[in-house]
Amino acid sequence: MADYGNRMGIPTANGSIFFDDRYVGNPLVYCGTVGIMPKDMGQKGRQRPGDLVLLVGGRTGRDGIHGVTFASGELNKESETISSSSVQIGNPIVEKKALDAILKARDLRLYVRITDCGGGGLSSAVGEMAEETGVRVNLEKVPLKYAGLSYTEIWVSESQERMLLAVPPENIDRILKLFRDDDVDATVIGEFTDTRRLQLYYSGKLVCDLDMAFLHGGLPQLEREALWQPPWYPEPDFPQPADLAEDLKKILGSWNVCSKEWVIRQYDHEVQGASVLKPLVGAMNDGPGDAAVIRPLPDSDRGIIVSNGINPRYSDIDTYWMAASAIDEALRQVIAVGGSLEEVALLDNFCWGNPEKPDRLASLVRAAQACYDMAVVYGTPFISGKDSLYNEYETGKESICIPPTLLISAVAVMDDVNKAISMDCKQAGDLIYIVGETYEEMGGSHYYAVRGYVGNGVPRVNPEKGKKLMGALSSAMRKGLVRACHDCSEGGVGVAAAEMAFAGGLGMRLDLKHVPLGEVMERDDFILFSESNTRFLVEVAPENKQKFERSMEGAAVAEIGVVTEDGQFEVFGRKANKVLSATIKELKEAWQKTLRW
Repeated sequence: MADYGNRMGIPTANGSIFFDDRYVGNPLVYCGTVGIMPKDMGQKGRQRPGDLVLLVGGRTGRDGIHGVTFASGELNKESETISSSSVQIGNPIVEKKALDAILKARDLRLYVRITDCGGGGLSSAVGEMAEETGVRVNLEKVPLKYAGLSYTEIWVSESQERMLLAVPPENIDRILKLFRDDDVDATVIGEFTDTRRLQLYYSGKLVCDLDMAFLHGGLPQLEREALWQPPWYPEPDFPQPADLAEDLKKILGSWNVCSKEWVIRQYDHEVQGASVLKPLVGAMNDGPGDAAVIRPLPDSDRGIIVSNGINPRYSDIDTYWMAASAIDEALRQVIAVGGSLEEVALLDNFCWGNPEKPDRLASLVRAAQACYDMAVVYGTPFISGKDSLYNEYETGKESICIPPTLLISAVAVMDDVNKAISMDCKQAGDLIYIVGETYEEMGGSHYYAVRGYVGNGVPRVNPEKGKKLMGALSSAMRKGLVRACHDCSEGGVGVAAAEMAFAGGLGMRLDLKHVPLGEVMERDDFILFSESNTRFLVEVAPENKQKFERSMEGAAVAEIGVVTEDGQFEVFGRKANKVLSATIKELKEAWQKTLRW
């Protein structure tokens, strides 16, 4: 992304990194983008018979042939050699020129439909676009990177930076000149017909003739066996430590919690000058922001919030609650920066093992069901998504499967970006509130992980309660009653509070006896490090105390601490005993040193 996104001039404003030994054979990279478009172009265009098929952008080569096939098979020691040509070779400069020219052509209404050449290359792009009409393509006209490709290779190559346009004949001369003037390749490779057939020619010879109905509906549905057997792990049994400072430092320094500044600084999140809330925030611009806020139009205060939720550790216990937690986390982050659930859309990206194995398929079904259940209650539609299956690596002795991994991205509209809220503490003397109930849900937690355990009590989600709670907090934020807000996720209250404190360069004192509990909890360490969903830490000015509490009436909320100026981070337990004492300098050092740049 540093190479491609930076060269394209697209800000990389949000993201996360997750480590697990099981990714060694199948490292995963998720990328997503958000754009804006004229409202009157929101409906998909339709070509007519006689419109021309225009291929724009990069040339076609052997790189990327069978890319989606390669991505949908188990890897082994021969994969590097056998599938080396399956990976596309990108060229961001070609992409940028093509993008700019296409936008000019769009504004001039020179084409009526457009799609990209992704998985399957021309085969999917042409086949999908021409479903309602039919198409005739002359494959020898496709511009090539080099000679020697067969017509089959031309048809299925997934070379990058290529777009397919449907252009009315009367506009073809103007659009070709436009692309030529911008030094962008554009070639007419065929014509849409009224035959409802896919017809491919190469040097005048018919090499493919398929009925569109068969092409799109001829594949019979598969039936697979799915078998779900809940796993069980030894339940940890260790006494509560007298001082939790070392445990907090270990969690802050763990791979999946520590600062990712070394990575973030390699990406340009300032290009285009539209970022309002950046990946790193706070007094020194190095605290972990919850979500990105972008103002795409300089003459408008309306903005876009982009967030994400991911926690594959929960998959080891139950993928249903893993998926539910990822959705809840993405939505929490939208709320934490001052957004609301009124205009939110979700995207899913599944990466899974071999679905032909009953246990893998069952876990996938459970995750998909959770996506449906959560989206319906929260009122947040899924507008797009992607999946990658067969992420397993065959060593010869065993098949190593990635942890079932689901990335949930949330995109929200923010009416006034000037009301965006960052997570860093702002002023000594301010009050710290916790919003949401805490449960003894330690399964898959980072507290258990640093002690070598998994556990069984995975965090669950109550979307009915969550929706009401997020609505109340969002309302309080719109009234200007919140100075800072941070969602509780990895490491629970302990990590969230520490991050707020050292990001703001201020101390904090917490009292756990006031934390609202959803069940009886006897241990302070569990209260501090539980990763229960739908919880926030909120900073409120003393003069707004009563207004905030009235605004949150009916929700699980309690004042549990205060921001201090002494740089100390202190936590008192249910019996008023001090269970944690450290300086914010120590905590920040623990958080930053793992991946110091």
